[in-house]
Amino acid sequence: MFKIRILHPNTVTRLRLQPVMHGMAGILFLFNAIGVYNSRTPNWAMVVLFLVVGFLSLLFPFLVRRVRNFSGANSMMRLLQVFVCCSGALYFLSHLQPLIGLLQLLIGLGLAYIGWVEHNIFKPVYISMDISGISIPTTFSSKVVGWNQLNNVILRNDLLTVDFKNNKILQLEVLDNIPGIKEDEINGFCRSRLNA
Repeated sequence: MFKIRILHPNTVTRLRLQPVMHGMAGILFLFNAIGVYNSRTPNWAMVVLFLVVGFLSLLFPFLVRRVRNFSGANSMMRLLQVFVCCSGALYFLSHLQPLIGLLQLLIGLGLAYIGWVEHNIFKPVYISMDISGISIPTTFSSKVVGWNQLNNVILRNDLLTVDFKNNKILQLEVLDNIPGIKEDEINGFCRSRLNA
């Protein structure tokens, strides 16, 4: 049995969606700032809070590229967004705007869920190969693919390529430093299971 540490298969998709998700949260906070500002007695602390977090959310995907611990910075930004949404919900509920307050609460819960999923996706995961097949991680669990469903499996240059019989190809970035002898051993095991 072989176990290889890889970058989660859904990480690339999440990275593409991240500017959109942070941008939508930022626009929401800017609209909240406008709503609080236009009220009869504006709370300037909430206006400033919504403005600052709104602009931070809009700029975050561009600023985070310079940060080393990307996953940690993303998790902290999501926590800040959730906190501001929940604070906004309390503010709007206390000012007799229950619909907006409940929407803020629902958006806060949605952002918390997105943050939890992103935290799990950005963690390194493992793919394992044994006699029965290959265990490939999915968003919440892992899926076992039998050898009879595969055309080829090749590990080369820190890239694991899984070729399915249904014309689907999955390329996974390997995070472990695998020496050439071990790489040949893994490729030999895969060939032997595919030919069995």
